[in-house]
Amino acid sequence: MNNTQIRLFVSIAESGSFTKAGLDMNMTQPAVSRAISALEAELAVKLLLRDRRSGLMLTDIGKRILVIFREILIGYDKVEQEISAEKGLEKGLIRIGAFPVASAHLVPKIIRSIASSYPEIEIRLYEGTVAEVKEWLEARIIDVGLIIPPVGDFDFVPLFREKLYAVLQDDHPLRHKAVICVKDLEDEPMLICRSGYEPPVVDLFQRGGSKLNVKYEVSSYLTALNMVKEGLAVGVMSQLSLLSLPPGVIIRELAPDAYRDIHLAVNSLAEASIAVRLFIDTALRLTAGPDTAVPNVIQAGQM
Repeated sequence: MNNTQIRLFVSIAESGSFTKAGLDMNMTQPAVSRAISALEAELAVKLLLRDRRSGLMLTDIGKRILVIFREILIGYDKVEQEISAEKGLEKGLIRIGAFPVASAHLVPKIIRSIASSYPEIEIRLYEGTVAEVKEWLEARIIDVGLIIPPVGDFDFVPLFREKLYAVLQDDHPLRHKAVICVKDLEDEPMLICRSGYEPPVVDLFQRGGSKLNVKYEVSSYLTALNMVKEGLAVGVMSQLSLLSLPPGVIIRELAPDAYRDIHLAVNSLAEASIAVRLFIDTALRLTAGPDTAVPNVIQAGQM
């Protein structure tokens, strides 16, 4: 095995195409086929299968090898970063995973800061649900992820704490209340975001001794806001997702208070590369931290 074969196999697995992987690595398709055949012959196992209906597929052993090869490539990259740092040249690749709200409101300024100070560092952003970001971390597709608890076996550092609010149509009977108790929502049709977004909301209703009556499940906070606007349900949503409210939607404080914590997670802080540690340090410096106050845009004109 060599570096090229390992990178080529990972590229094929991720792109699902010999041709795309060859273009990415500046190799002809015959050269790609020979390299993969040589790799499979050396390992004495079949890593890839071609199926007319399903296309290119990984074998079971190929899936397990893919995770290991990603770890090996991380090791190669860490060596290159250490050598560059010794020469005073910060270089490297950071693969970031984030759910849409965090990606939209937290990640861009972090990327801008790193890009302006360290132009040789390459950053790739992967957007998905919280559950997908956790899966990408575990599979070593990304180096660092913005997630919400539970964090499982990942190492993490707290990045941002955002408050949760009740979100309702502006003519809802509860609109006159400055603070809505969770008990007030027990008989209300509720909408909830799934795919890893729901734990803080479920915890809120449990602490408030109230039943969570879920009528709709969505994945997008924009969809949730528009469904509230149409009067289909009441939502409990986080601070960052409420920075731009559509007309006809209002928010109210909740009792008991509820928050959602956003963490930076990695597989191992001790083994994180120089580039990943730089990303974490920059993120912590640029965010206000776990005790950030509610933005004025949310407070103004809502009571």
